[in-house]
Amino acid sequence: MYKSINGNNIRYDEYGTSNRSHVLFVHGLGSSSIVWRDIPEALSKKFHTISVDLIGFGGSDKPKEDYTIDFFSQFIKDFIASMKIDPDEKICLIGHSLGGYIAIDFTIKNTGIVDKLVLFDSSGLLGKPTPLLLDYMNSVKTTDKKLRHERITRVFAQLFADPSRLLPVIVDIFVSVIERPGAKEAFESAFNNSTSTTIDSHQIIKLRDKKCLIIWGEKDRLIPVSFLSQFQNFLKASETVVIKDAGHSPFVEKTAIVYQKLLDFL
Repeated sequence: MYKSINGNNIRYDEYGTSNRSHVLFVHGLGSSSIVWRDIPEALSKKFHTISVDLIGFGGSDKPKEDYTIDFFSQFIKDFIASMKIDPDEKICLIGHSLGGYIAIDFTIKNTGIVDKLVLFDSSGLLGKPTPLLLDYMNSVKTTDKKLRHERITRVFAQLFADPSRLLPVIVDIFVSVIERPGAKEAFESAFNNSTSTTIDSHQIIKLRDKKCLIIWGEKDRLIPVSFLSQFQNFLKASETVVIKDAGHSPFVEKTAIVYQKLLDFL
């Protein structure tokens, strides 16, 4: 489905009826709503679920912008408003990687709107890119198409606990999107901002009592599981789960386990 947000065409998926509790999925850097597989649809048996392609990514428009966390946070606010959700009804935000950083920032600025927060392998405390994140950026910037495809494949393989789980079609889809006008620029802008800034510790403390579930892949090489404890220090009311034999996207490698954890928490 598509809708116009501030003149930009935005792609999203929506499942379930709007008279149920609302759950919004926010993907990570260079990704799209497809990354969530069938989890949003499966959860729609009990919830109203929405997964959006962030502006600049996936099937959404890619205008020339400064893709800061603040920009994305305002985009989420405008997107939620466009869904005509009752202002008195709260939502649950589920963010992965960059999407986690955005979800935290949005919740800090709109605490009353968010009922629960779920973070998957979240960025926001890095301060600088990890080696694999740098490889990710450099693979996207590679100009030779064949070499770019090879480098992206190597990076994506390392996002899994078991590299053999990477399906070639995932790389093909990513490459086809990153070659669209404005895509590389949006990627690089978002990368530069999100890896050089961190969440304000004086602000995140506002969320110390917010109901939060933090899920991490035990073998995440992009944002190591050591960052989980740092988030715990700020989000005192959080529950934490480490998914064994999973990398940066545990909901991809261990879908059934993650689905049940989400269902129980929500």
